[in-house]
Amino acid sequence: MLSEVFALRAGGTAFIVEVGHPVPRVLHWGADPGPGWDDDLRLTAAPAVLNNSPDVPRVLSVWPTERDGWSGTPAQSGNAAGFGTTPRPELAARSIDVPDDGVGGRIEFRFVDRVSALRSAVVYELDRFGVLAVTMSVVRDLGLNPGAAPYTVDGLLALLPVPERAVELLDFTGKWCRERAPQRAPFGFGTHLRATRRGKPGHDSPYLLVAGTASFGFGHGEVWAAHLAWSGEQRYLAERLPEGAGTFAAVLGAGESLRSGEVILADGERYEAPPVLFVWSDAGTDGVADRLHRRLRARPSHPRTPRPLVLNTWEAVYFDHDLDRLTRLAERAAAVGVERIVLDDGWFHRRRDADAGLGDWFVDSDVWPAGLDPFVKVVRSHGMQFGLWFEPEMVNLDSELARAHPDWILGPAAGLGPSARGQYVLDIARPAAYDYLLERISDLVRTHEIDYLKWDHNRDLLEAVSGERPSVRRQTVALYRLLDELRARHPALEIESCSGGGGRVDLGILDRTDRVWASDCNDPVERVRIERWTRVLVPPELVGSHLGADRAHTTSRTTDLSFRLVASLTAHAGIEQDLTLTSDADLATIAAWSALYREVRPLLHTGRVVNADVADDATALYGTVAQDGSRALFTWLRFQTSAAGQSGRVRFPGLDRASRYRVTIREELGAASRHQGHDPEWVARATRGPVELSGAVLAGTGVPLPTLNPQQAMLIDIERIP
Repeated sequence: MLSEVFALRAGGTAFIVEVGHPVPRVLHWGADPGPGWDDDLRLTAAPAVLNNSPDVPRVLSVWPTERDGWSGTPAQSGNAAGFGTTPRPELAARSIDVPDDGVGGRIEFRFVDRVSALRSAVVYELDRFGVLAVTMSVVRDLGLNPGAAPYTVDGLLALLPVPERAVELLDFTGKWCRERAPQRAPFGFGTHLRATRRGKPGHDSPYLLVAGTASFGFGHGEVWAAHLAWSGEQRYLAERLPEGAGTFAAVLGAGESLRSGEVILADGERYEAPPVLFVWSDAGTDGVADRLHRRLRARPSHPRTPRPLVLNTWEAVYFDHDLDRLTRLAERAAAVGVERIVLDDGWFHRRRDADAGLGDWFVDSDVWPAGLDPFVKVVRSHGMQFGLWFEPEMVNLDSELARAHPDWILGPAAGLGPSARGQYVLDIARPAAYDYLLERISDLVRTHEIDYLKWDHNRDLLEAVSGERPSVRRQTVALYRLLDELRARHPALEIESCSGGGGRVDLGILDRTDRVWASDCNDPVERVRIERWTRVLVPPELVGSHLGADRAHTTSRTTDLSFRLVASLTAHAGIEQDLTLTSDADLATIAAWSALYREVRPLLHTGRVVNADVADDATALYGTVAQDGSRALFTWLRFQTSAAGQSGRVRFPGLDRASRYRVTIREELGAASRHQGHDPEWVARATRGPVELSGAVLAGTGVPLPTLNPQQAMLIDIERIP
């Protein structure tokens, strides 16, 4: 087969492969070198033949295996009862589909592997925003090797190369109420592997694996990133070998983390790996965020209506469901401008605490003798939408469901392990359990014309076996099917993905839901950090950000109302605190915040997210800039004290240096407390009215910002002068 070069190009990014026998090889992924250089890439695609190495140049193919001289983690791992462990895919077919305008496109390669008795495929799709989606699949075909045993798939990994200048790694860890905590490390030799075994991505999910040039930041540096769009168990990998990867230095990749024996293919059966999204940017992690946000916003299913201001009842009433109390709460919510109320945990059968009732999705007649209708009518009478909390994938042993169907509980036949948060996991891949959930939830949605479901998932999946077979993948596929069916039955229904807060935040779940709950932590000091990194992947309109009580439910930290309000004004805003205990003065301030949210949400929910690379980690400057550059809203915030007495000149990213702007300090939510005698002169003037400044100063040289006291924040509203 004569070699050919296939290329996909979009948004300054290019993916280029050479198609040859037996397996195509990757020539380039990253900045678009421009058309016309394909022959040069092909000419320079072969590295040196090293001492003590294979006698032919190593190749990084689209399906890396040991046959290519690749000694790193292979794209495919598995066996047929101990045999067929050295895959030898041979190219059988290839196709390329590029739109008429030449932007983006799709490349597919199909292979035949007689050693493994598999037909396999890898598909690359580059969207117009420069995001490259990679999907892989294998199908068992005993016609290729009659008599072979069933094939156990141990994993498929989508791997792409990165160059030698990618010398640092960024990924994430965390725990409940401290999700998406960044961690950085040198990209050294060996394997950087992050795998989850929680039945979901988890609060410590790697989330996004980024390789970049030295000291890359929010707005600078060249970066290569990977995200697995999957809500089950995950595997992220960055690998550098002394001999490199073909002409590249290292690889970056991801795939589903499969448990031993979870996928065993008989003749004709297929395994399709979840998609991996690869993103290149020469503008740091904000550049990655911009590409991903534009991709998500272009989806037909992306929310188009203004994201309503939400009140969720959990931190206001907990399990104390009383119609009179909830009515007073709803009336106060309406008075401050709330547009949607979500009735949280405690409404269903015998649910007076966390140890009973999960699985019994019937309204508790002892607490709600007339059903939910009286409260729903109160909510509707004030023009608000109604939402309801569920945790469908979990079950308490103290429930009618568990007593009637103990076999529906996911776990080994030898006996259940310990509960977590007083609950176990329902085997939703079991048809009868699936049908029960679908009909109960659908009936409640239909009966009460529910607008919104808060869908929770509070515990990890331990010993997740059904019929003694590993079942995490089956659970995840069943969850997707359940969400898809509910959306098909109720097209107007919106669903929030909550998993003990931020334990299931990924682009697989967001293909089927309309929002994620970033964390159960409403402490604004913690929340700002969590949401700042959540927004690298998820656009603000899909991230719930709520006002909590002055003393945080999860940390007991006390903060000013103004700080909590400003911190909750960067995403899809809401309220958790009990407004019936709030003073009239604070209610007036919350009403002003509600009005400000409605004013700025068209900007927040369509604009480009930016973060300043500041020298002092005790401070943060972040904002949203309109796509046309006409307006921006920034937050200047201090977490704690630091050695520096003042900030010096801080640059506002995302603004046009050739434009002029009107800059206003917005203080209707309260003035931030200062740790200084007087503001910089321009700030003092901007608190009284708009100040005109050039983009060259704001974005280029920077401006001095006030030294705030810890746990204080300032809103800076910027409009371009026509």
